[in-house]
Amino acid sequence: MEGVLAGDRGVLAQAITLLESRLPSDRELAEQILEAIFPESGKSVRVGITGVPGVGKSTFIEALGTHVTEVLAEKVAVLAIDPSSQLSGGSILGDKTRMPKLSVNPRAFIRPSPARGSVGGVAQRTREAVLVCEAAGYGNIFIETVGVGQSETMAATMVDFFLLLMLAGAGDELQGIKRGIIELADLVAITKADGDNRRPAEIAQREFSRALGLFPLPPSGWPPRVMTCSASQGKGIAEIWDAVQDYARHARASGYLERRRREQNREWMHELIAQGLRERFLADPAVQAKLVELERAVVEGRTTSLGAARELLDE
Repeated sequence: MEGVLAGDRGVLAQAITLLESRLPSDRELAEQILEAIFPESGKSVRVGITGVPGVGKSTFIEALGTHVTEVLAEKVAVLAIDPSSQLSGGSILGDKTRMPKLSVNPRAFIRPSPARGSVGGVAQRTREAVLVCEAAGYGNIFIETVGVGQSETMAATMVDFFLLLMLAGAGDELQGIKRGIIELADLVAITKADGDNRRPAEIAQREFSRALGLFPLPPSGWPPRVMTCSASQGKGIAEIWDAVQDYARHARASGYLERRRREQNREWMHELIAQGLRERFLADPAVQAKLVELERAVVEGRTTSLGAARELLDE
């Protein structure tokens, strides 16, 4: 715990590895660490970042992180979630190679984690990793989701500010993404707004601004914004971060941030209950004894999935 509180990046990485471990002994130790560091957490600005394929999430995050660490001299932790293979369960975890400048910045900490089948664009222990990074003194936490879509809305339930990256000229932008995630966005950034793409980006900005204007004002009372940027040229990055800070000041002053954090903690509790129930159910000897037999019966058509599930739950 002392190493985490001292901001030791090596110890921080080990602590997150412990959090992600599935070994019961590691889980017990991880819970002890979380209980110990909890009073030192909660002091950061948590930003969720998602975007359509090809939007340049890693390039954008590196540009934004570089601005925060080098221009503002603040610390940034990037929790990047990588998709896991449905066959092997493995992940490439290549985010550090996509952020070469930020990965060697002493004020930055980048941690790629596998999704491992978790829905919502985040890993199973992302919430816990956020708390540990905060306790280590990282005042800005970026959570990069797996991709973009309706399932990525879960990421919005664990951050203060939700940033959606979009491309101009990709074809029918407003129809290419589910309405649900647009409604959750505090800011839509049209990326790659440079060269020949600058004009289309400005048009897309106006289209998204009109679309957001049709939605009711969010609970935060802060009207969502639409901006353009070019991460490769560093244009619009500072302005986007200024918008994040404007939102944070507004949310703190209105009391919304405190209410949102409390609600997120309640949701986290229910997630942990659901995870624990599933783990204990599958670990039960009686369930394990019948599971293989009932799986075979379902595959062979001797019983229905509904009937098999009911029998196991009754057990």
